[in-house]
Amino acid sequence: MPIKGVLAGPAPVKLWIPLEAVESQALDQLRNTARMPFIFKHVAAMPDVHLGIGATVGSVIATKGAVMPAAVGVDIGCGMMAMRVDLRPDQVLDKLPAIRASIERGVPVGRNEHNSYKGQIPAWTGWDLPPVIVQKYKLLDKASRQIGTLGGGNHFIELCLDQSNNVWVMLHSGSRNVGKRVAEIHIDKAKADMKKLFISLPDPDLAYFAQGTPEFTEYLNDVTWCQEYALANRRAMAGEILKDLAYTVHGAPATVNILELIECHHNYIAREHHFGENVIVTRKGAVRAQRNDKGIIPGSMGTRSYIVRGLGNEDSFNSCSHGAGRRMSRRKARETFTKADLEAQTAGVECRKDEGIIDEIPGAYKDIDEVMENQNDLVEVMYQLKAILCVKG
Repeated sequence: MPIKGVLAGPAPVKLWIPLEAVESQALDQLRNTARMPFIFKHVAAMPDVHLGIGATVGSVIATKGAVMPAAVGVDIGCGMMAMRVDLRPDQVLDKLPAIRASIERGVPVGRNEHNSYKGQIPAWTGWDLPPVIVQKYKLLDKASRQIGTLGGGNHFIELCLDQSNNVWVMLHSGSRNVGKRVAEIHIDKAKADMKKLFISLPDPDLAYFAQGTPEFTEYLNDVTWCQEYALANRRAMAGEILKDLAYTVHGAPATVNILELIECHHNYIAREHHFGENVIVTRKGAVRAQRNDKGIIPGSMGTRSYIVRGLGNEDSFNSCSHGAGRRMSRRKARETFTKADLEAQTAGVECRKDEGIIDEIPGAYKDIDEVMENQNDLVEVMYQLKAILCVKG
């Protein structure tokens, strides 16, 4: 059966992973989410599902009449971009250290940001009308310095080869500090509303805004802006990366051209039509996979990633996983693995191999091939990518 497990309840949870493969805390989290009175039909759990804050990472939640800010989380609009480019493997393989150095000079990573764009902020219509909350909390200046930056955690830039030796650039990032702050402000506001209205919840992080209230409208407007900012951020980075590639491989004033482009969010809210009704769909660590949608499912450093085409499975609310998914916490990974383990598991990949990224070691993630097998009714594989270079946040 395509669905590997079901949690019964007022609204069931349908899982694309066997129940015994999901940690008990994540199952409790899924049950709590499904108990909310505005859940539409069921909650869908993708094969990379694991414990999150508020809502489970890898969950797809359709609602009618309410929205839960923590179900999207603090990295609003986090997502992926993949570009097949007009380079050959022989043009890049002997230049990987220089390419990585060039990208790391051009794209700030971790907590770093641009000192100032000095009036040359990347073009984006969102600058013209930022949300009231962004203006009130004076978040726009930092947002203008952080556009075109990677961030930390599991965010990355990769150079990959597919099964036909085509060269790809792939990157993963979100809405940086502005998305985090907007999310936190709304989450706190929703929690305060629950207390004010004496509403008891199975988990305080499931605090919600009811449709028809100003808070509901403001949150959706702010989330939409942050999602657009996240997309603009990835596009700004892509422009810098292509410039760095061209300079390192060809020298100035050459260019590297995009032959194929795929973009997708995987932490976001959208208005969609499912089972004959209009609903709000929250995907936290999940990609839209309507029939013929193109999506990106990364593995981890040292493993494979996949470019996929959606099959339009309605039970999943037309969704698929957003990656391999963690099988252990960052703390557990740091306690379990060593620098030598990292070097061994990332052999053949030009990347950092220091203690600072041990929590991103491939062994901390689920088996990407098993994840793909569990969702073969959700997507079909178009390209299989193998990283040859990785820049980590």
